[in-house]
Amino acid sequence: MIGNLTLDQLRVLVTIAETGSFSAAGRKLGRAQSAISQAVATLEDVQGVTLFDRTPHRPLLTDVGRALVDQAKVVLSGAARFQALAAGIREGIEPELAVAIDPLVPTAAFIDSLRALRAAFPHLPVSFSTEGLGGAERRLRRGEAALALCLLLPAPPEDVSAHPLLGVDLIPVVAPDHALALLDRAATTADLESHVQLVLSDPSAPDGPSYGVMGTKVWRFVELGRRLDFLLAGLGWCRLPEDLAAPLLAGGRLVRLAIQDDPAQAYGPLTIYAAHMRQRPLGRAGAWLLNDIRTRLALT
Repeated sequence: MIGNLTLDQLRVLVTIAETGSFSAAGRKLGRAQSAISQAVATLEDVQGVTLFDRTPHRPLLTDVGRALVDQAKVVLSGAARFQALAAGIREGIEPELAVAIDPLVPTAAFIDSLRALRAAFPHLPVSFSTEGLGGAERRLRRGEAALALCLLLPAPPEDVSAHPLLGVDLIPVVAPDHALALLDRAATTADLESHVQLVLSDPSAPDGPSYGVMGTKVWRFVELGRRLDFLLAGLGWCRLPEDLAAPLLAGGRLVRLAIQDDPAQAYGPLTIYAAHMRQRPLGRAGAWLLNDIRTRLALT
């Protein structure tokens, strides 16, 4: 009961609006028509409004009635979500699942997993955030995310449970009209020194671990998309995830940059992890999502 208002009264009102009559509502709800009429009369009396015009052969919703039917649907929907959430918590499902990802994480498999999560746990509130480099791990540590998809450089910390998902190859690329693209040979360190390198950076730790940075002319970005804008405009070169670079290379908007004795080749692919804090184990839905992502990536 909400004050003098009951969910049953609202359910009766909505059912009448959906079925078109008191008798049809009674049949759908398994009640006598007199019980339906009494519920409506009580609702009108308690709220001090007229919901139905009873002068025609069949009662019709008044303007007030139509407006309150819409509100009744909202209240009933909220109550259903409340009950489903409470039932889920009893079954070990977390009340909310917060996920954060770093900018280098490929999103296709993750999007498919989120769709599947929504189907498996339709009433679970899910919050999602994309972060600058290192931001997903920070959200994890602050308790603002239960699960992070991220790099963990230089290595996974001991207090983080890290599950390797995939390796990301970063390849050096440049716009086709950039001076480095016009070389008829592999670029040397001296060549690169005179040009800007566009680097993804952790804004809270600009001097933290870096990957493949060469030279001193470095422009730092938090957003992968904004860095890409500068790259395509020919304002520098960078290392781009291969899956993101492939269509741009195929379309001629970028060219692959050959680098002589490239030190980044010693690193190999960067590992993307699914991570959570060891002292905060994932709930049922978080564990389901982690397993689904790992399964999808294993099939690619």
